[in-house]
Amino acid sequence: MTVNPARPAPGDSPGTPPEAGGAPDDYLERRALRRGSAGWLLLTGLGVAYVVSGDFSGWNFGLAEGGFGGLAIAMVLMGITYGCMVFSLAELSSVLPTAGGGYGFARRALGPWGGFLTGTAILIEYVLAPAAISIFIGDYVESLGLFGLTSGWPVYLFCFVVFIGIHLWGVGEALRFSFVVTGIAVTALLIFAVGAFTRFDAANLNDIPVDASAFGSNSWLPMGLLGIWAAFPFGMWFFLGVEGVPLAAEETREPARTLPKAIRWSMAILVVLALLTFFASAGSRGAAAIQDAGNPLVEALQPDGEPTTLSRIINYAGLAGLVASFFSLIYAGSRQLFALSRAGYLPRFLSLTSRRKAPYLGLLVPGAIGFGLAAATGDGARMLNVAVFGATISYALMSLSHIVLRRREPELHRPYRTPGGVATSSVALTLACAALVATFLVDVVAAVIALVVYGVAVAYFGFYSRHHLVAKAPEEEFAALAAAEAELDRG
Repeated sequence: MTVNPARPAPGDSPGTPPEAGGAPDDYLERRALRRGSAGWLLLTGLGVAYVVSGDFSGWNFGLAEGGFGGLAIAMVLMGITYGCMVFSLAELSSVLPTAGGGYGFARRALGPWGGFLTGTAILIEYVLAPAAISIFIGDYVESLGLFGLTSGWPVYLFCFVVFIGIHLWGVGEALRFSFVVTGIAVTALLIFAVGAFTRFDAANLNDIPVDASAFGSNSWLPMGLLGIWAAFPFGMWFFLGVEGVPLAAEETREPARTLPKAIRWSMAILVVLALLTFFASAGSRGAAAIQDAGNPLVEALQPDGEPTTLSRIINYAGLAGLVASFFSLIYAGSRQLFALSRAGYLPRFLSLTSRRKAPYLGLLVPGAIGFGLAAATGDGARMLNVAVFGATISYALMSLSHIVLRRREPELHRPYRTPGGVATSSVALTLACAALVATFLVDVVAAVIALVVYGVAVAYFGFYSRHHLVAKAPEEEFAALAAAEAELDRG
């Protein structure tokens, strides 16, 4: 780790005597989150909230890539990926319960470069995804005819201003709001499943025309074996974001016990919702009918194309699901930015907190970027594909971190241990790499955009911020302690 003890921290009080990493004595005091604001139930709700919008829309486009069978296999494989990864994260979060989450894990296992690459990939995911979801919220508002608004910048601005405002109010209030909205969305999904299964017909599952030229194609795999791989990014939609639970570590009661429990429960709930949503939607209306629908659950409930009472209820609930994910992803992005900034990987002023212990610049700056992207492009699908690219990189690096720490530090105190050990995280690593390559099959432009953003961030770290890290940041102290212990062992 390289630090510069002679240079004062940008954004801190001038004249304050610097200590390790150029940070003044009150550095961490000005960057403190509200401790003990969340228990396992609120965190479980947060984990579900990250993902729940993906049950209402987006996953169905995988039917066009792989058909019902292809998407079903992709969903199972991605479910295994997330299942193995969250068990690994549960262990890592019990070892290092800080706001850095994946960055903190990789920092200890893979060094400063590994920490930065992981944290940046997570940040790409959590900045781009809310921007995309704000566009989808605008589409829902327009389709429902709410307030006479059309999808556009006023809707996006309203979303960012109102929901960031709630986060600025305080983390406890924000998590309770998220929990309520998520509860509404989950209840609606269960009601949808009951209604859709009353019209379930197995023949509807494989009604997409078969591409006879595709290798291995049949009625269940109409696009052939390659279609399974192409459907990977859409199979992820049922789980994308649940890995953000550890980012709440510093605001959690008894994090070493609470985080693993919340992560496991979140994943269990998401698996049930994924299976219900997937089979009920395709079996009710037909895979072909919903493969291109922006609102597949509503389409599944309208066999004649005419709205029903239930379809209207689900339409409004879809808006609640989008709000829940938008709101929670803003939270995740702000905490990842906070942790990277506090440790000096990004400009330090971004980690300053308010009197209510909210990282206000960590909320406002990504919010401004997200609003600008949404208003300027209006292309939610592409932004989500960029987010998926960042997510798959972070999954691979976090899984690798678990493997490295298990092998290099077997005696490290672990309040929770991953079932299966490195075999579990190795499965997650392998499938995450496969999903990363699959993003190029779906949207090459989005993958290139993500690589360019990644490259700019890497240049910033290589030429500047790696020389200005803050040694007293929790994740840096944890890594420094490991290095010191290793040095003693060698001595």
